[in-house]
Amino acid sequence: MKNRLLAAIGALAWLTVSSGMGPAAAQKPEVRKGAAPRTPWGEPDLQGTWTSEGELGIPFERAAEFGKRQLMTDEEFVQRQRQAERQLQTDNADFDLETADISNAGQVGSATSPPPHWLERGTPSRRTSIVIDPPDGRIPPMKPTARRVAPAGSFAAGVFSGPEDLSMWDRCITRTLPGVTFPTVYNANTRLMQGPGYVAITYEMIHDTRIIPISQAPHVGSSIRQYFGDSRGRWEGNTLVVDVTNFSPKNSYRGSGDALHLIERFTRVDASTMRYEVTIDDPATWTRPWTAALDMRTQPQGLFEYACHEGNYGLRNMLSASRAVEKAAQAAARSSK
Repeated sequence: MKNRLLAAIGALAWLTVSSGMGPAAAQKPEVRKGAAPRTPWGEPDLQGTWTSEGELGIPFERAAEFGKRQLMTDEEFVQRQRQAERQLQTDNADFDLETADISNAGQVGSATSPPPHWLERGTPSRRTSIVIDPPDGRIPPMKPTARRVAPAGSFAAGVFSGPEDLSMWDRCITRTLPGVTFPTVYNANTRLMQGPGYVAITYEMIHDTRIIPISQAPHVGSSIRQYFGDSRGRWEGNTLVVDVTNFSPKNSYRGSGDALHLIERFTRVDASTMRYEVTIDDPATWTRPWTAALDMRTQPQGLFEYACHEGNYGLRNMLSASRAVEKAAQAAARSSK
Protein backbone atom coordinates (compact mmCIF):
# COMPACT_ATOMS: atom_id res chain seq x y z
CA MET A 1 0.00 0.00 0.00
CA LYS A 2 2.80 2.41 0.89
CA ASN A 3 4.58 1.78 -2.43
CA ARG A 4 1.36 2.32 -4.39
CA LEU A 5 0.76 5.62 -2.60
CA LEU A 6 4.31 6.86 -3.27
CA ALA A 7 4.09 5.79 -6.89
CA ALA A 8 0.80 7.61 -7.34
CA ILE A 9 2.11 10.83 -5.78
CA GLY A 10 5.27 10.57 -7.85
CA ALA A 11 3.29 10.10 -11.04
CA LEU A 12 1.17 13.16 -10.34
CA ALA A 13 4.26 15.23 -9.48
CA TRP A 14 5.89 14.19 -12.77
CA LEU A 15 2.78 15.18 -14.68
CA THR A 16 2.76 18.60 -13.02
CA VAL A 17 6.43 19.30 -13.71
CA SER A 18 6.46 17.92 -17.25
CA SER A 19 3.44 20.06 -18.14
CA GLY A 20 5.28 23.22 -17.14
CA MET A 21 3.14 23.74 -14.07
CA GLY A 22 5.40 24.94 -11.28
CA PRO A 23 4.40 26.16 -7.81
CA ALA A 24 1.58 28.20 -9.33
CA ALA A 25 -0.26 24.96 -10.15
CA ALA A 26 -0.58 24.18 -6.47
CA GLN A 27 -2.02 27.58 -5.58
CA LYS A 28 -5.70 27.52 -4.71
CA PRO A 29 -7.66 30.12 -6.66
CA GLU A 30 -9.90 32.42 -4.72
CA VAL A 31 -13.42 31.06 -4.37
CA ARG A 32 -15.77 33.75 -5.63
CA LYS A 33 -19.42 33.75 -4.66
CA GLY A 34 -21.55 32.49 -7.53
CA ALA A 35 -18.60 31.19 -9.53
CA ALA A 36 -16.94 27.78 -9.44
CA PRO A 37 -13.20 28.01 -8.61
CA ARG A 38 -10.82 27.10 -11.43
CA THR A 39 -7.37 25.60 -11.62
CA PRO A 40 -4.64 27.68 -13.31
CA TRP A 41 -5.21 25.58 -16.47
CA GLY A 42 -8.95 26.33 -16.49
CA GLU A 43 -10.67 23.21 -15.13
CA PRO A 44 -13.12 23.23 -12.20
CA ASP A 45 -11.06 23.00 -9.00
CA LEU A 46 -12.03 20.07 -6.76
CA GLN A 47 -8.71 19.89 -4.91
CA GLY A 48 -8.50 19.42 -1.20
CA THR A 49 -9.30 16.92 1.54
CA TRP A 50 -12.98 16.13 1.89
CA THR A 51 -14.80 14.21 4.61
CA SER A 52 -18.05 12.26 4.53
CA GLU A 53 -18.05 12.01 8.34
CA GLY A 54 -21.23 14.07 8.55
CA GLU A 55 -23.13 11.45 6.54
CA LEU A 56 -22.27 8.52 8.81
CA GLY A 57 -25.51 8.70 10.77
CA ILE A 58 -27.70 8.53 7.65
CA PRO A 59 -29.19 5.07 6.91
CA PHE A 60 -27.93 3.66 3.63
CA GLU A 61 -31.45 2.63 2.61
CA ARG A 62 -34.55 4.62 3.50
CA ALA A 63 -37.03 3.44 6.10
CA ALA A 64 -40.46 2.76 4.61
CA GLU A 65 -42.06 5.40 6.84
CA PHE A 66 -40.39 8.19 4.83
CA GLY A 67 -41.72 7.02 1.46
CA LYS A 68 -40.16 9.11 -1.30
CA ARG A 69 -39.09 11.95 1.01
CA GLN A 70 -35.36 12.66 0.91
CA LEU A 71 -35.47 15.04 3.90
CA MET A 72 -36.86 14.78 7.43
CA THR A 73 -39.43 17.10 8.92
CA ASP A 74 -38.42 19.39 11.78
CA GLU A 75 -39.93 16.99 14.33
CA GLU A 76 -38.20 13.95 12.84
CA PHE A 77 -34.89 15.79 12.73
CA VAL A 78 -35.15 16.68 16.44
CA GLN A 79 -35.54 12.98 17.20
CA ARG A 80 -32.42 12.16 15.16
CA GLN A 81 -30.46 14.81 17.03
CA ARG A 82 -31.52 13.35 20.35
CA GLN A 83 -30.54 9.88 19.18
CA ALA A 84 -27.07 11.18 18.24
CA GLU A 85 -26.70 12.74 21.68
CA ARG A 86 -27.64 9.46 23.37
CA GLN A 87 -25.11 7.60 21.21
CA LEU A 88 -22.34 9.99 22.25
CA GLN A 89 -23.25 9.50 25.91
CA THR A 90 -23.11 5.73 25.40
CA ASP A 91 -19.68 5.98 23.74
CA ASN A 92 -18.33 7.97 26.68
CA ALA A 93 -19.90 5.68 29.27
CA ASP A 94 -18.58 2.48 27.63
CA PHE A 95 -15.07 3.87 27.34
CA ASP A 96 -15.01 5.17 30.92
CA LEU A 97 -16.30 1.83 32.27
CA GLU A 98 -13.85 -0.37 30.39
CA THR A 99 -10.94 1.95 31.14
CA ALA A 100 -11.77 1.68 34.83
CA ASP A 101 -11.99 -2.13 34.59
CA ILE A 102 -8.39 -2.44 33.37
CA SER A 103 -6.88 0.50 35.26
CA ASN A 104 -5.39 -1.81 37.91
CA ALA A 105 -3.35 -3.49 35.18
CA GLY A 106 -1.66 -0.18 34.43
CA GLN A 107 -3.06 0.03 30.90
CA VAL A 108 -4.63 3.05 29.24
CA GLY A 109 -7.74 2.82 27.10
CA SER A 110 -9.74 -0.17 25.96
CA ALA A 111 -9.26 -2.65 23.14
CA THR A 112 -12.99 -2.97 22.54
CA SER A 113 -14.18 0.59 23.19
CA PRO A 114 -11.85 3.14 21.56
CA PRO A 115 -11.77 6.75 22.78
CA PRO A 116 -15.01 8.46 21.71
CA HIS A 117 -13.11 11.06 19.65
CA TRP A 118 -11.93 8.22 17.38
CA LEU A 119 -15.51 7.38 16.43
CA GLU A 120 -16.75 9.67 13.68
CA ARG A 121 -20.45 9.54 14.52
CA GLY A 122 -21.20 12.43 12.21
CA THR A 123 -23.29 15.56 12.51
CA PRO A 124 -27.02 14.81 12.34
CA SER A 125 -28.43 15.38 8.85
CA ARG A 126 -31.96 15.80 7.56
CA ARG A 127 -31.35 13.29 4.75
CA THR A 128 -33.43 10.12 5.06
CA SER A 129 -31.06 7.81 3.14
CA ILE A 130 -27.81 7.59 1.21
CA VAL A 131 -29.63 5.90 -1.69
CA ILE A 132 -31.46 8.56 -3.71
CA ASP A 133 -32.63 6.50 -6.70
CA PRO A 134 -34.97 4.57 -6.96
CA PRO A 135 -37.19 7.28 -5.48
CA ASP A 136 -38.07 5.10 -2.47
CA GLY A 137 -34.41 5.11 -1.40
CA ARG A 138 -34.15 1.31 -1.52
CA ILE A 139 -31.62 -0.82 -3.41
CA PRO A 140 -33.44 -2.67 -6.23
CA PRO A 141 -34.04 -6.41 -5.83
CA MET A 142 -31.25 -8.78 -6.76
CA LYS A 143 -31.77 -11.18 -9.63
CA PRO A 144 -32.25 -14.88 -8.76
CA THR A 145 -28.93 -15.74 -10.41
CA ALA A 146 -26.94 -13.00 -8.63
CA ARG A 147 -23.93 -13.78 -6.48
CA ARG A 148 -25.22 -13.36 -2.94
CA VAL A 149 -22.39 -14.75 -0.83
CA ALA A 150 -19.52 -12.40 0.04
CA PRO A 151 -16.38 -13.29 2.04
CA ALA A 152 -17.04 -13.29 5.75
CA GLY A 153 -15.85 -10.44 7.91
CA SER A 154 -13.46 -10.89 10.81
CA PHE A 155 -16.38 -10.68 13.24
CA ALA A 156 -18.15 -13.64 11.63
CA ALA A 157 -18.39 -16.88 13.54
CA GLY A 158 -17.05 -20.05 12.03
CA VAL A 159 -13.94 -21.84 10.88
CA PHE A 160 -11.93 -20.14 8.10
CA SER A 161 -10.33 -22.44 5.53
CA GLY A 162 -7.96 -19.80 4.18
CA PRO A 163 -7.46 -16.06 3.69
CA GLU A 164 -9.93 -16.07 0.78
CA ASP A 165 -12.71 -16.66 3.31
CA LEU A 166 -12.19 -13.13 4.61
CA SER A 167 -12.84 -9.85 2.88
CA MET A 168 -10.24 -7.73 1.08
CA TRP A 169 -10.67 -5.14 3.84
CA ASP A 170 -9.96 -7.69 6.59
CA ARG A 171 -6.85 -8.71 4.68
CA CYS A 172 -5.65 -5.06 4.47
CA ILE A 173 -5.62 -5.19 0.68
CA THR A 174 -8.32 -2.70 -0.31
CA ARG A 175 -11.89 -1.58 0.34
CA THR A 176 -12.46 -1.27 -3.43
CA LEU A 177 -15.04 0.88 -5.19
CA PRO A 178 -17.43 2.37 -4.47
CA GLY A 179 -17.46 1.16 -0.85
CA VAL A 180 -14.26 3.01 0.07
CA THR A 181 -16.03 6.34 -0.48
CA PHE A 182 -18.76 5.73 2.07
CA PRO A 183 -18.08 6.45 5.76
CA THR A 184 -17.64 3.66 8.27
CA VAL A 185 -16.67 4.30 11.91
CA TYR A 186 -13.57 6.43 11.18
CA ASN A 187 -11.09 7.55 8.47
CA ALA A 188 -13.93 8.91 6.33
CA ASN A 189 -11.69 11.26 4.35
CA THR A 190 -10.82 11.61 0.67
CA ARG A 191 -8.14 13.79 -0.93
CA LEU A 192 -8.33 15.06 -4.52
CA MET A 193 -5.35 16.40 -6.45
CA GLN A 194 -5.38 17.65 -10.03
CA GLY A 195 -2.85 18.09 -12.81
CA PRO A 196 -3.49 18.94 -16.45
CA GLY A 197 -5.35 15.95 -17.87
CA TYR A 198 -5.43 13.91 -14.64
CA VAL A 199 -7.17 13.69 -11.27
CA ALA A 200 -5.73 11.68 -8.35
CA ILE A 201 -7.98 10.50 -5.54
CA THR A 202 -6.52 9.13 -2.29
CA TYR A 203 -8.74 7.43 0.28
CA GLU A 204 -7.72 7.61 3.92
CA MET A 205 -8.96 4.07 4.64
CA ILE A 206 -5.99 1.87 3.58
CA HIS A 207 -4.59 4.83 1.58
CA ASP A 208 -5.53 3.55 -1.87
CA THR A 209 -4.89 6.05 -4.66
CA ARG A 210 -6.56 6.23 -8.07
CA ILE A 211 -5.07 8.14 -11.01
CA ILE A 212 -7.90 9.08 -13.38
CA PRO A 213 -7.11 10.32 -16.90
CA ILE A 214 -9.40 13.01 -18.32
CA SER A 215 -9.75 11.28 -21.63
CA GLN A 216 -12.18 10.07 -24.27
CA ALA A 217 -9.96 7.06 -24.92
CA PRO A 218 -11.68 3.66 -24.68
CA HIS A 219 -11.32 1.49 -21.60
CA VAL A 220 -8.56 -1.11 -21.50
CA GLY A 221 -9.27 -4.57 -22.87
CA SER A 222 -11.78 -6.76 -21.06
CA SER A 223 -9.06 -9.19 -20.00
CA ILE A 224 -7.47 -6.56 -17.73
CA ARG A 225 -9.24 -6.51 -14.35
CA GLN A 226 -8.40 -4.36 -11.32
CA TYR A 227 -9.72 -3.86 -7.78
CA PHE A 228 -10.58 -0.23 -8.60
CA GLY A 229 -11.54 -0.94 -12.18
CA ASP A 230 -10.49 1.21 -15.13
CA SER A 231 -11.50 4.89 -14.90
CA ARG A 232 -12.03 7.52 -17.59
CA GLY A 233 -12.94 11.06 -16.59
CA ARG A 234 -14.64 13.92 -18.41
CA TRP A 235 -16.05 17.32 -17.49
CA GLU A 236 -19.74 18.12 -17.79
CA GLY A 237 -19.87 21.78 -16.84
CA ASN A 238 -18.50 21.99 -13.29
CA THR A 239 -18.97 18.26 -12.65
CA LEU A 240 -16.25 15.65 -12.96
CA VAL A 241 -17.86 12.51 -14.38
CA VAL A 242 -15.89 9.27 -14.03
CA ASP A 243 -16.85 6.12 -15.95
CA VAL A 244 -15.48 2.95 -14.29
CA THR A 245 -15.46 -0.58 -15.73
CA ASN A 246 -13.17 -3.65 -15.77
CA PHE A 247 -13.52 -4.64 -12.11
CA SER A 248 -11.76 -7.70 -10.77
CA PRO A 249 -14.07 -10.64 -9.99
CA LYS A 250 -12.53 -10.48 -6.50
CA ASN A 251 -14.15 -7.07 -6.07
CA SER A 252 -17.69 -7.42 -4.75
CA TYR A 253 -19.81 -4.48 -3.73
CA ARG A 254 -22.98 -5.67 -2.03
CA GLY A 255 -22.91 -8.84 -4.11
CA SER A 256 -21.83 -7.34 -7.46
CA GLY A 257 -19.77 -9.27 -10.00
CA ASP A 258 -17.18 -8.33 -12.62
CA ALA A 259 -19.90 -6.75 -14.81
CA LEU A 260 -20.08 -3.87 -12.32
CA HIS A 261 -20.21 -0.46 -14.02
CA LEU A 262 -20.03 2.83 -12.12
CA ILE A 263 -20.72 6.42 -13.11
CA GLU A 264 -19.31 8.79 -10.47
CA ARG A 265 -20.08 12.51 -10.29
CA PHE A 266 -18.05 15.03 -8.27
CA THR A 267 -19.53 18.55 -8.08
CA ARG A 268 -18.17 21.36 -5.93
CA VAL A 269 -21.27 23.03 -4.53
CA ASP A 270 -19.49 25.83 -2.66
CA ALA A 271 -16.17 26.56 -0.93
CA SER A 272 -16.76 23.91 1.75
CA THR A 273 -19.07 21.34 0.13
CA MET A 274 -18.72 18.76 -2.63
CA ARG A 275 -21.52 16.51 -3.82
CA TYR A 276 -20.60 12.93 -4.68
CA GLU A 277 -23.04 10.72 -6.56
CA VAL A 278 -22.45 7.24 -7.90
CA THR A 279 -24.73 5.19 -10.12
CA ILE A 280 -24.20 1.46 -9.68
CA ASP A 281 -25.12 -0.82 -12.57
CA ASP A 282 -24.58 -4.56 -12.73
CA PRO A 283 -27.18 -6.23 -14.98
CA ALA A 284 -26.13 -9.64 -13.68
CA THR A 285 -26.87 -8.61 -10.07
CA TRP A 286 -29.68 -6.05 -9.79
CA THR A 287 -32.93 -5.57 -11.68
CA ARG A 288 -32.05 -1.93 -12.44
CA PRO A 289 -29.27 0.63 -11.82
CA TRP A 290 -29.37 2.61 -8.57
CA THR A 291 -27.73 5.77 -7.24
CA ALA A 292 -26.25 6.78 -3.88
CA ALA A 293 -25.04 10.24 -2.83
CA LEU A 294 -22.90 11.99 -0.21
CA ASP A 295 -22.42 15.63 0.73
CA MET A 296 -18.72 15.89 1.57
CA ARG A 297 -17.22 18.77 3.58
CA THR A 298 -13.73 20.24 3.67
CA GLN A 299 -11.35 18.56 6.14
CA PRO A 300 -8.63 21.07 7.08
CA GLN A 301 -6.67 18.50 9.13
CA GLY A 302 -5.87 16.47 6.00
CA LEU A 303 -5.47 12.67 6.01
CA PHE A 304 -4.51 10.53 8.99
CA GLU A 305 -2.53 7.29 8.99
CA TYR A 306 -4.38 4.02 8.46
CA ALA A 307 -1.76 1.32 8.88
CA CYS A 308 -4.08 -1.74 8.94
CA HIS A 309 -1.57 -3.91 10.78
CA GLU A 310 -4.37 -5.33 12.91
CA GLY A 311 -5.72 -7.29 9.94
CA ASN A 312 -2.29 -8.58 8.97
CA TYR A 313 -1.67 -10.03 12.44
CA GLY A 314 -5.28 -10.94 13.12
CA LEU A 315 -5.55 -13.02 9.94
CA ARG A 316 -2.78 -15.35 11.10
CA ASN A 317 -4.44 -15.71 14.49
CA MET A 318 -7.86 -16.46 13.01
CA LEU A 319 -6.49 -19.10 10.64
CA SER A 320 -4.36 -20.78 13.32
CA ALA A 321 -7.39 -20.81 15.63
CA SER A 322 -9.45 -22.46 12.89
CA ARG A 323 -6.83 -25.21 12.49
CA ALA A 324 -6.85 -25.72 16.27
CA VAL A 325 -10.64 -26.10 16.23
CA GLU A 326 -10.37 -28.69 13.47
CA LYS A 327 -7.72 -30.68 15.36
CA ALA A 328 -9.81 -30.63 18.52
CA ALA A 329 -12.83 -31.89 16.60
CA GLN A 330 -10.79 -34.70 15.03
CA ALA A 331 -9.39 -35.71 18.43
CA ALA A 332 -12.89 -35.75 19.92
CA ALA A 333 -14.16 -37.88 17.06
CA ARG A 334 -11.35 -40.44 17.55
CA SER A 335 -11.90 -40.65 21.28
CA SER A 336 -15.61 -41.30 20.85
CA LYS A 337 -15.00 -44.43 18.76
